[in-house]
Amino acid sequence: MTAAGESGWLCIAGLGPGDNRLVTPEVTAALAEATDVVGYIPYVARVAPRPGLTLHPSDNRVELDRARAALEMAAAGQRVVVVSSGDPGVFAMASAVFEALEGRSDWQALDIRVLPGITAMLAAAAAAGAPLGHDFCCINLSDNLKPWEVIETRLRHAAKADFAMAFYNPRSASRPEGFAKALATLLQECGPDRLITFARAVSTPDQRLTTTTLGEATPEMADMRTVVIVGNSATRRVGPFVYSPRSAR
Repeated sequence: MTAAGESGWLCIAGLGPGDNRLVTPEVTAALAEATDVVGYIPYVARVAPRPGLTLHPSDNRVELDRARAALEMAAAGQRVVVVSSGDPGVFAMASAVFEALEGRSDWQALDIRVLPGITAMLAAAAAAGAPLGHDFCCINLSDNLKPWEVIETRLRHAAKADFAMAFYNPRSASRPEGFAKALATLLQECGPDRLITFARAVSTPDQRLTTTTLGEATPEMADMRTVVIVGNSATRRVGPFVYSPRSAR
């Protein structure tokens, strides 16, 4: 076993929203040097197999186990890339790796780097125009790791502060009622005329973009491959685009 930090390293890398052209050169270089790639099954599937590279796909609910396994491999001298879609620091594996580091001073001596990626939120905003052109916030609507009451509180405060809002994981097949409650909350706080954009599978051949109003929006317009962007009170259309002015008056 190689001593920790001697030759092994761990990169936590973002693969971008889906189009391989949006993977950064820094991430591409790390993957080319890696001996092991660790991640959720569909993200690992985006990495091309090659001699000398071992792929370690796993389920989406074992983030801490995945992080610990990656750290153990790096401590043993392997060159490990933990992959996430989008950016690894946005609702992804970077936090899990640092959580796994707590209480392990030996692992804390490892060469660990976070390699940023283009988020689905930013890719969706670019496809729509510039709906996040002024102050905005980003909220994960999944209640797997936090109760609905926390989500609702954050939704109401963000709406009252007149942020544009980007939402991840809006509507799962197992719990579709959450997004219906989110839409009802937003409708109550923002009114029926507020613009909302549904960006599904951005940057892939399946991309679909729909902009409507909160009064016309329905829960069925979103699934787990959809990023939802709600504008602020000044967000408006210009031709086929949606944008939020840079000034607030």
